[in-house]
Amino acid sequence: MQLEPDEITAIITRLKRANGHLASVIRMLQDGAECEDALTQLAAVNKAISRGGYALVATGLEHCIAEEGRDSVDTKKLEKLFLALA
Repeated sequence: MQLEPDEITAIITRLKRANGHLASVIRMLQDGAECEDALTQLAAVNKAISRGGYALVATGLEHCIAEEGRDSVDTKKLEKLFLALA
């Protein structure tokens, strides 16, 4: 399924922010930051990426229900997508 750009703008923004945050973590490590500080920031990046993934699945589900009706949802496929993010 292809989502419209206006449906995923917020997701793209979230992932771009996470990308910038990841670049900051890499710089921290290169500059000799404390491991604990870098791991804390890396955990935040991981959480942001996960939330972006869940938002993408939720948006796709919303799109399917709105466009094709509730019976069009492949629950096995949806479950597999959610588990891929876990």
